[in-house]
Amino acid sequence: MSKRNAPTPTRPAGGIDRHGARVFDDASHDPYRSSVKYKEPAVCETCGVVLHQGRWHWAMAEPGAHGVVCPACRRARDKLPAGTLTLEGAFFVAHRTETMNLVRNEAERENEEHALNRILAIDEQNDRTIVSTTDIHLPQRIGRALERAWDGDLVIHHAKGEYSIDVRWRRD
Repeated sequence: MSKRNAPTPTRPAGGIDRHGARVFDDASHDPYRSSVKYKEPAVCETCGVVLHQGRWHWAMAEPGAHGVVCPACRRARDKLPAGTLTLEGAFFVAHRTETMNLVRNEAERENEEHALNRILAIDEQNDRTIVSTTDIHLPQRIGRALERAWDGDLVIHHAKGEYSIDVRWRRD
């Protein structure tokens, strides 16, 4: 085996380097994430989230912080969700209040950790509810929490070549 292909902690036998080896297609990245750095410190003029050391978080803005519109608020303004979560089935209809409480609690916990991951809208219909989100991680987190709490069928569909996800949870 040549030295170049020898296994190391970052390269499994016969594999490629693990660190930095992923190839990213620009089409699958979030188009609302800025490709240029915001001047820091910055604060979103809409929601008040603060950008400090390259990370958005909930905090008090420093005096003189630059006013910007964060990626989540831009998505909300454009009404273009990155993720959707559809809740349906007889169990969901019978336990709508408890289910929606779990959805909101998971969204709140996610938002505390990742300030840009939020619920955009909740569209409640007679037999189902559609939750729209600003990112692709929140619908998955909520769907998995529903599956842990009440079982049911969870289907996750990533749109190929796009930054979007469709999550469906159903229990009859």
